[in-house]
Amino acid sequence: MNKQQLITALQSQGLKLVEDRVGASGRRGGAGPSDHKAVTVDGTTVMVPVFTDTAARSPFSVSLDDPADLPLLRVDGEAIAPLHFPQQPKFYGLSTADGIPYWKIALLHSHDVLATTVLQTCRRYRDDSTVCQFCAIEKSLEAGRTIARKTPAQLAEVAEAAVRLDGVRHMVMTTGTPNTDDRGAAYLAECARAVKQRVDLPIQAQCEPPDDFAWFAKLHAAGVDSLGMHLEAITPEVRARIMPGKADVPVDYYFRAFEAAIQVFGRGQVSTYLLAGLGDTVEALVQGCDRLIQLGVYPFVVPFVPITGTPLAQHPAPSSEFMMAVYQQVGALLRQAGLSSRDMKAGCGKCGACSALSTFE
Repeated sequence: MNKQQLITALQSQGLKLVEDRVGASGRRGGAGPSDHKAVTVDGTTVMVPVFTDTAARSPFSVSLDDPADLPLLRVDGEAIAPLHFPQQPKFYGLSTADGIPYWKIALLHSHDVLATTVLQTCRRYRDDSTVCQFCAIEKSLEAGRTIARKTPAQLAEVAEAAVRLDGVRHMVMTTGTPNTDDRGAAYLAECARAVKQRVDLPIQAQCEPPDDFAWFAKLHAAGVDSLGMHLEAITPEVRARIMPGKADVPVDYYFRAFEAAIQVFGRGQVSTYLLAGLGDTVEALVQGCDRLIQLGVYPFVVPFVPITGTPLAQHPAPSSEFMMAVYQQVGALLRQAGLSSRDMKAGCGKCGACSALSTFE
């Protein structure tokens, strides 16, 4: 299989780790990518599920035959390619003055992206009638692997160290949704401002669309370079079933927010997550992506990963064939529109590690 097919298959079927001692530690729970590990395949670093039931049954496995050798990727036991695992970042070994390890404040995603959830709680999470069925945002908090609220000063301190020690090139700030009309934009702006005062690092902020679109200009003025507002699913019926609380915000309202955000951040600097495999058909995903791309919004299509401890833990991941069909068509639309993840200043789309989409652009 070629590189596109291999990455797509790995992200759909997961990777069975015979030994978990290679590379940077994987991540369980949290706001995503969860239950994954960073893996470099033929020069491209991607996040691959390793801590899921799907991964435990995967035909893909990796082991170290000789500690001096590169890990080998195997399919049904047959070696097909060498793999590389990005190493544990140096900033993980540091702590704040009050003793909080830096890795509880922000994490390395892929090999050069710093990611943090500034507020690790969400107003929708603890209510069965509103919780997103795929979400594990508070799992890592419950397990003591993070803290509920990262202060702007803490984030600035960790960001400076990550750039200096590990060559981090951009930063993603996401948030659980607080019970405020700004949907977390106010705190994201405060955090971004503090980071930019400490280190010159491109930042993507991610939140639900605020009630007042004036927040987009405020985020930009605070130092946010790109914005993510995540639909997750495109079909209203799927949204209502999978994320009953978030579905109260209609798709059309997201599109109005996208239009307003594009006016501030520019074409290609606004993106949205679409989780393929939750129920949207290939046709619905492609049509939704076409509408987004025509606006200038980058549709970051990611295969759904069932996360342990969530209501969808046993929901199947999408097949490689499903993902290939989506990637091929959306990749063609991106090429026609001249929209590329490479041109994004910061964010999940620019990183691209949770999806194979960038290899189809």
